[in-house]
Amino acid sequence: MDVDQPAGIRTEAPPSPLGLEPGRAPNALYRTLREDFPLAYDESLGAWLLSRYEDVAPALVDPRFTHGHRPGDAPCAATHQEVRGAGLRAAVERTAHVLAQRIAGREQVDLVEEFCHWLPVGSVAAAVGVPYRDMMRLVRGRAASALAGTCGGQTAVREKALASFLANVLDDPDQLAALRDGPSALVARAWTESLRRDPPVPVVLRRTAAAVRTSGGTVPAGASVALLIGAAGRDPVRFADPDRFDVLREDPGQLTFGPGFCPAVVLAGLEAECGLRALLDAMPALCWADGFRPVHTGVLTRAPRSLLVRPQGPAGPR
Repeated sequence: MDVDQPAGIRTEAPPSPLGLEPGRAPNALYRTLREDFPLAYDESLGAWLLSRYEDVAPALVDPRFTHGHRPGDAPCAATHQEVRGAGLRAAVERTAHVLAQRIAGREQVDLVEEFCHWLPVGSVAAAVGVPYRDMMRLVRGRAASALAGTCGGQTAVREKALASFLANVLDDPDQLAALRDGPSALVARAWTESLRRDPPVPVVLRRTAAAVRTSGGTVPAGASVALLIGAAGRDPVRFADPDRFDVLREDPGQLTFGPGFCPAVVLAGLEAECGLRALLDAMPALCWADGFRPVHTGVLTRAPRSLLVRPQGPAGPR
């Protein structure tokens, strides 16, 4: 495909995000795309790739990029009615507490299966008063829509975001210790940092309503575009030491959610904060199972498929 590109940009076929091997970190692929293919056509995706922060961040809110929005963006916020934050927090806290207590006495448990999957679903159900026994049947329909429009039903995205968040904080004992007794603001920073480093949706598809100039050239009108949020969130031009998970970084930021109001965004943040606190309150010695290391997998959505932990702490001598 022909495109207006600045001199020095490589024109051969770029590496495709769809070609990433399962379980392999995408860091090298992201780096190659940002440095050598800031604008290139991916035949397998059928879309132009944008990978630099300076291109992806504005494209997410540019009205020339159509067919979709993030929870919290202006088109989304306009569709939601205000909901009481205190009520949401109480619902999430109650759900997280129940789920954590259910697994606290076990020798080993998978947090993805037993906690991350159920907390987003249970939070929505509890917030709108759906009985526990009915929540799986109703939460993806009437209950979710009543709370947060189309965004509230995206519990799978919040599940993956929560799994990545727990993987990041449990993987660093020093930062976990700081979060254990730290203020809510510190947990919120950790949540933002996890969304930056390991977004649950690293590839967002849009379509151009007009030609758009980017750092790598001009995207033609009427084109499909893949905004690589995962690559932009690890762009060293924007973030220092971008592959490091650092809750105290001086240049925080994330591209998964927009800045406006959306109950789904509020719920996601509450699920991270209340979920972490519930787990640590019920299981103060919580740690990885013997030999386990979290592995992020997936392309269009990405998160650990399992988080094997020992709720009662490390195993004793054998």
